[in-house]
Amino acid sequence: MKHKATLFLFLLLVATQQPTFAGDLTPAENLIVDGIPTIPSAIVDGVGRYTEFRSATFSGWHPKKLEMLISTRFGDVPQIHLVKMPGGARTQLTFFPERVTGASFQPKHGEYFVFQKDIGGGEWFQNFRYDVASGNVTLLTDGKSRNSLGAWSHGGDRMAYGSTRRNGKDIDFYIINPLDPNSNKMLAQLDKGEAWSAIDWSPDDKWILAEEGISANESYLWLFDATTGEKTLVTPKEGNEPVAYGQSMFSKDGKGLYVTTDRENEFLRLAYIDLATKKHTYLTSHIKWDVSSFDLSPDGKRIVFVTNEDGMSVVHLMNVATGKEEKLQKLPVGVIGGIRWHEDGRHIGFSMSAARSSQDVYSLDIKMPKLERWTFSETGGLNVDNFAEPELIEWKSFDDKMISGFLHRPPKSFTGKRPVVVNIHGGPEAQARPGFQGRNNYYVNELGVAIIFPNIRGSSGYGKTFLKLDNGFKREDSYKDIEALLDWIKQQPDLDGDRIMITGGSYGGHMTFAIATYYNDKVRCSLPVVGISNLVTFLERTEAYRRDLRRVEYGDERDSTMRVFLNKIAPLNNAGKIRKPMFVVQGKNDPRVPVSEADQMVATLKKNNTPVWYLLAKDEGHGFAKKKNQDYQMYATVMFVKEYLLK
Repeated sequence: MKHKATLFLFLLLVATQQPTFAGDLTPAENLIVDGIPTIPSAIVDGVGRYTEFRSATFSGWHPKKLEMLISTRFGDVPQIHLVKMPGGARTQLTFFPERVTGASFQPKHGEYFVFQKDIGGGEWFQNFRYDVASGNVTLLTDGKSRNSLGAWSHGGDRMAYGSTRRNGKDIDFYIINPLDPNSNKMLAQLDKGEAWSAIDWSPDDKWILAEEGISANESYLWLFDATTGEKTLVTPKEGNEPVAYGQSMFSKDGKGLYVTTDRENEFLRLAYIDLATKKHTYLTSHIKWDVSSFDLSPDGKRIVFVTNEDGMSVVHLMNVATGKEEKLQKLPVGVIGGIRWHEDGRHIGFSMSAARSSQDVYSLDIKMPKLERWTFSETGGLNVDNFAEPELIEWKSFDDKMISGFLHRPPKSFTGKRPVVVNIHGGPEAQARPGFQGRNNYYVNELGVAIIFPNIRGSSGYGKTFLKLDNGFKREDSYKDIEALLDWIKQQPDLDGDRIMITGGSYGGHMTFAIATYYNDKVRCSLPVVGISNLVTFLERTEAYRRDLRRVEYGDERDSTMRVFLNKIAPLNNAGKIRKPMFVVQGKNDPRVPVSEADQMVATLKKNNTPVWYLLAKDEGHGFAKKKNQDYQMYATVMFVKEYLLK
């Protein structure tokens, strides 16, 4: 009887795991599916391996051991893992149904680390302490507000971080000893504090370095007394030209700051600010590209920094005393982020990806010198050597300005003119870079679709003038950059200018809506993801803590003249021009682009009898983070591409 009961339970378990309809994929209850046909098993089977890519992101070093924290996904969402050696096992430490977005070891002993966790994609991040010895997890924030991970004091007994807990809008600064959650106290109340961040502590832990963000082109550095909260401006506004500061940190002696800034220059240079005189000494004027990140060695004698050169990362090592670069082992061509020194002053950790390499974690031993790979992320059993290498392309826009992007061509086994997907990045103050394209490789390798990732005006990486070319009343100029690209595609002998799909996420989703409206006759179909359908309604409904920051970029909808303009160009108000099929994807809990932006566009398209598919995830925010939701989106997208682009 015992064996029969066991067999019955096993058969029951198997039966409950089968799909409702044999051969079809049934969407989970958390997904609202409108207009999307049933997804057959053939789609799932054909795409499957392309949904199994993993990646790894460097979170930080252990302060004493040559070990590191990384973020990677074994289940549904990214979690924190510990890796003890290059190529070592990835030991999962956090286990939550929601994504964990970052982690940092306590600086002195590494007996615990602090991490952030999201809830339902709403970006109301909470901070937690993880005790290494016991595995216990303790909530450090209020469980409601939006919190930054913050910065550690050098003594390792305090963290300074930002939180919206006072009114849900302004970011105030708090200090906490993570070992005692009750020690949490407000350091400084910041009215109109929508874009403040605590960055670093002075070596004596008396001052906290903070940045006040106004826009992508304007920010200021402040010092806060760590006891009283009194603040002092370090970088006052000079002249009419706004200045942006990127990364910043104290020098080893505490007498100055190392920063990246576009002050008196088109690009972000590495500079030293003397705190006594406020004099800026520029260290990388010979490099005509942005310095994207840097870190000062523990002894303060060297700076490792990364430049963004036409989208590719180049790592440099500078001697602080001489200002000269030291010889450094040449690294593979790729995109590098999160660069950080170990306390031994010898090893540098970072994340790196390339077109044929998923993002993984590496270290560079500058003494040997030696590059070591710490993680080897899975690629679904696919041979990544067959993936397309990106080609840098350029085209002339309406005002003779040259615009660039990256083109991924399908294998030569696909003959004839190839259909094209134009994938527009978000931001808009971001940049399409030639890193690993993951699931996009399916469209290139298996369907023979060429993909172009444009960097239209307003993109970062090409200087501050280019960054501002789409602000306010110049918004339509960025649309024209895509129009020029559509015309360029038409002229290419191997690309099919009559079969073009536009897609993009966030601001790229807005661009997708706009292109489908302005140039309906030049595209075959479109796929906006968490896109803005009307900048007026978006600015009125995006979360309060980010409205003013976005108004600098898009224009202030409270100004009557600007409001008229934004309503005039809104895709929602011109949706009658959209006659080609559209697939709209949205997260219900999106704090950046509210679900109403998608809802109102879908309703309008239905009213106009325009073919529209709509995928809404109840447990997602600004893009899908959970693998099961990403998979369904991928399967549906493949069906949409086959139905409306390839035929």
